[in-house]
Amino acid sequence: RLALVEVQGYAYAAFRTMAALAGRRGDAAAATGWRERARRLRAAVEREFWDESLGFYVLARDGRGAPCRVRASNAGHLLYAGLPSPERARKVAQMLDSRAFDGGWGIRTLAGDQPRFNPMSYHNGSVWPHDVALCAAGMARYGARDGAVRLLAELFEAATHFGMRLPEL
Repeated sequence: RLALVEVQGYAYAAFRTMAALAGRRGDAAAATGWRERARRLRAAVEREFWDESLGFYVLARDGRGAPCRVRASNAGHLLYAGLPSPERARKVAQMLDSRAFDGGWGIRTLAGDQPRFNPMSYHNGSVWPHDVALCAAGMARYGARDGAVRLLAELFEAATHFGMRLPEL
């Protein structure tokens, strides 16, 4: 069993959305409860998934709770969800915008210097259009607009290469 980092981000965003919906319904108690769940999850992710030596979020925690110390694009989904602190978001955006993740047509799913990197694999270095779009949106959310625009331009270039029919990978 794995606890994937991006799933934590999706849950955080869902809790924040539920808080907003409860607030719109006038249910202050429920809104407070959802905000508290989001706050606790955010604190847990920052504590359990950030790896200072990587300067990046780990890919996952395994069934024993050990960190999977892999630099993967999954961390970019946290930016999309709005979970990281601005300082950590900046570090993630810089890494995603680096040569290590540059796939020419977007962000690779795995950094090129990772042991399992294989650009022809399904999830160990290929470029996924939806992944690029989520990472670009997250980067823009935190002010890394130049990197986000570059990624979207690369994605558009890929689309034109494939007759405006982007492949899954």
